[in-house]
This record gives sequence, structure tokens and C-alpha cells, in this order.
Amino acid sequence: MKRIALAATAVAAAAALTLAGCSSSERGGSGDSTDAAGFAADSSIGIALPDKTSENWVLAGDLFTDGLEEAGFKADVQYAPASNTVAEQQNQISSMVTNGAKVIVIGAKDGKQLGTQLQQAADAGVKIIAYDRLIENTENVDYYVAFDNFKVGQLQGEALLAGLEERSGHGAPWNVELFSGSPDDANSAVFFNGAMDVLQPKIDDGTLVVASGQTEIAQTATQGWEAENAQSRMDSILTSTYGSQEIDGVLSPNDTLARAIITSVQQAGKDMSKVTVTGQDSEAESVKSIMEGIQYSTINKDTTLLVEQTIKMIQDLQKGEEPEVNDTEQYDNGVKVVPAYLLAPVIVTKENAAEAYANVPSLLEIVESY
Repeated sequence: MKRIALAATAVAAAAALTLAGCSSSERGGSGDSTDAAGFAADSSIGIALPDKTSENWVLAGDLFTDGLEEAGFKADVQYAPASNTVAEQQNQISSMVTNGAKVIVIGAKDGKQLGTQLQQAADAGVKIIAYDRLIENTENVDYYVAFDNFKVGQLQGEALLAGLEERSGHGAPWNVELFSGSPDDANSAVFFNGAMDVLQPKIDDGTLVVASGQTEIAQTATQGWEAENAQSRMDSILTSTYGSQEIDGVLSPNDTLARAIITSVQQAGKDMSKVTVTGQDSEAESVKSIMEGIQYSTINKDTTLLVEQTIKMIQDLQKGEEPEVNDTEQYDNGVKVVPAYLLAPVIVTKENAAEAYANVPSLLEIVESY
């Protein structure tokens, strides 16, 4: 009986050691760079970005390269060409899967045309994080990380109203025109809908007059986010609608388009000190324009914070942990609601620019030079 008891004790001890070993591995235990439910700490991470036409995409690529390598990963950062085709980005994502990427972060060139590549990624066990732009019509997107883009639109709408009150030199009604982004970018509708959440009641009650009559997103869209497309449309509107009346404001979804719209308004001989134009992205040229009293506002979406949050999500996945999210309801991509982590945007005008860019030395330097 004593021998049986000793044997049982030995078996129990061995089982306990086995369980302890499993538990240690599951917690990311000791010495092995690969966690039981994660992947090797020096794995390749793919970063597929749409183009280099925006300062923020270029900055994001640089931050991902430095941040991922500092975290111990291998960074594979690639940009699609500036043309409007998505084939190159599709090829880049496929290559990242083939080359063993464990996570691919995608700033989509066209979020509706990546289904085949994301199925390939899912079949290979690759996690997909949609960065800044939601990827649509596929179940194979695991997370979305972005600034709260509906809030961005609301802030733009609020800024337009504030600027009209401040700059126009007269009370309501005010003549305004509306611009939205590229129809192949899921964010475009979110920005526009957020802005219209604020502006539509003012259109309905006569405070705002869209003199061109172009209020639907299909009418206001700017293909490819191309500045020349926005300027051409603004030229046409000014010629057809504003010969004898003044334009008081323009809803522009980003800074690149804002500068094109401003060029058009200036060439038409309008006084920009009396016209309110919104923007987004805090591009250096637009910050200068704001400080000169030309563009009225932009949105600060700190790319550094967005990249940092994305890398944190990748690190959680590497450890076999679920990344933190703070929204599980808003972002339905047509097939699933994508768990999202949303950061808060900040409206910037001349009055609060120094405060808004206190932690962005290059922009703060611009502000302080005026």
C-alpha cells in the first residue's frame, strides 16, 4: 500500500509539472520566442499603404519601419503606386502572405477589392488589421484601427458653421458648397455623413444654402482624392453658380483638396479672408495657410499615436493575446462588424494651433513663426 501511495504521488507530481509547463507556455513562458497561441517575436510584419500622395502616409511608413524594428519585428513596408489601380497593392499583399508575414496592416487603396488576397491571408493564418480605412465586404479582416472618422466629419461641420459666423461679415443665410472624398475609400462616406449630421439641419432650416444644389455624396465625391479633380469641380461651380453672388464657405474633407479649392476660389477673385474652408490631416502647407488666415481649419489626427496603437495590437497578437478594442458596434463592413480601436481627433484653427501641435515640433515651429 505504501508503494502504491508513493507511485500515485509521483504520477501526480509529474502531471503537475506537465500542467505547469503548459501554463508557462500559454503565458508566453520562458526562453522560446514563440508563444503557444502567438508567433515568433522576430516575425515579418507586412505594412501595405496606398500611396505617397499624402504627408501622413509617408510619415506612417517611416514610423512603422522604425517602430516595428525597435519592437523586434521585421518590417516589410510597401506603397502602392499613385495611380488609381489597386492591382499593385493586391500583389504586394499576396507576396507578404507568401513570404511569411504573421500580421498585415493595410491602408487600403480600394477597400472593396481585397477579398481574394484577404482569403489567401486567412487560409495562411495571417491576421489582418485595417489601418485608417475600413476594408469592406470580407469576413477576413480582424481589427480596425483609426481615428473616430464620424467625429472627424462632425468637427468639420462644426468648424464650417463657426467660421461662417466669424468670417463672412454677415448673418445667415450663408452660401456653401460640399465636397467629399474618393468613392473607393470607405472613410469618405463616414466623413461626409458626420459632417452632414451637423450641417443637414442647417440646410433644412435655411441657415445654409447649397447654391449648386449638389448635396448628395455621389455629386460631391472627388475621385482618387486628387486635387485637380476638386479644383476642376470648384471651377465649374463658381462659373455656373457664383457669378453675381458670394460664396461663404466650403466643406472640404482634407487639406489637399482644401488647398485646391482655395486656389479655385482665389482665381475667381474671391476674398479668402471672408470664405471658410475646412480640412483634415494637418499638412504643413495647410497649417501655414491657417496661420495666414486663408484656410480656416484642419483636423489633427496624430499619426504617431495611430502607428503606436497599431504596433501595440501587433505585440498583443504576437503574445497570443486579444488586442484591446473600444468599439464593437459602428464599423460594419458589409459582412461583419469589425472590432475597432478608435482615437479622438482634434479640430485645429489659428486660435488653438499652438496648443494642438504642442507635441508636434515641426508643426509647432510653423505656428510659432507667425
